Amino acid sequence: MSKRLQVVIADADFERYRSTAQAQGVNISEWVRQALRVADRERSSGNVEAKLAAIRKAASYNFPVEPDIDTLLAEMEASRLAEIEAGMPGADEV
Repeated sequence: MSKRLQVVIADADFERYRSTAQAQGVNISEWVRQALRVADRERSSGNVEAKLAAIRKAASYNFPVEPDIDTLLAEMEASRLAEIEAGMPGADEV
């Protein structure tokens, strides 16, 4: 079910929003719906302390400062061969 939302805005704001919507090829109602979705997605969700704890845990791992290039190349080649054997398209075939 849909709901109607009525918002009172200044004439100058309305004209600016209408112009922006028109430039994007949508009517103002669709532009407002999209703007509301973006604002909702950008709102922080979840526990900030839990996020910080996860970041701190990840930062605590001891990774080599400079990876061994021969090991990296061997792992990449092994992965590519596994893709070929599995019949998966490689990056150059997509």
